[in-house]
Amino acid sequence: MARAIGFAILIFSAAIMASSGTYVIQPGYRGVEVTLGKVSPAFKPEGFGFKPPFITMIYPVSIRQQTSMEKAECYSADLQQVSVVLRVLYRIPEGAVVKLFQGYRGDAFETLIAPRVQEALKEAAAQQSAEQIVKNRELIKSRALDLARTKIGDLLIVEDIVVEDIALTRELKQAIEQKMVQEQDASKAKFTQQRAQIEANTTFIKAEGEAKSIVIRGEALKENPAFVELQIVDRWDGVAPRIIGSGSNVLMTLSDLERRNK
Repeated sequence: MARAIGFAILIFSAAIMASSGTYVIQPGYRGVEVTLGKVSPAFKPEGFGFKPPFITMIYPVSIRQQTSMEKAECYSADLQQVSVVLRVLYRIPEGAVVKLFQGYRGDAFETLIAPRVQEALKEAAAQQSAEQIVKNRELIKSRALDLARTKIGDLLIVEDIVVEDIALTRELKQAIEQKMVQEQDASKAKFTQQRAQIEANTTFIKAEGEAKSIVIRGEALKENPAFVELQIVDRWDGVAPRIIGSGSNVLMTLSDLERRNK
């Protein structure tokens, strides 16, 4: 009985030793090795490995891209309050896993990224009016992204910042909407004025052309009286006229002329 108990204890101890002396790093993670409070300078790659039992711990750190939501309260260049909701896409480079583990406690986003992204966004927003922030959100996003990357350095890689929403105060929103309506009305009035001017110019050009045409025809008649006969021939439809003469010199109708000839 004692031998059986001893054998069971031996098996149990061996199992504990085996589990404590091995580790598995999952795909997309890197391991930080800590032995009696001392951090190893090299990270552990993904896969299976051995470690000194009991005295060494392996802490997994994700190097996959992660996404976190953030909200920032900013002030524009015209001192208007603007609330921005955004998504930050970031990841930890494997070369910074150990340094980040040693230097920053807790979640990397909360301790390193979030404060600097908020600071960068506030700096970018302070350079534009509230109206410009709403209209040029891509410009604000690009400036904030560049500033955030500079502030964070190479410990973390900020892949992108996605602006989800920009909220203004109710009064400011109404003022911007009213201004946009006024600009649209002004553009419409300007277009109407330009169209009227174009139509007036067209009418003037047409009238000027007709006047020149009349002058040219008058000159042609004066210089060549046969021009009238040519115009009559060109426009004759092949039907004999019922009245001979023109203007006040109407001679007679064609039927009267036939009866007279008989």
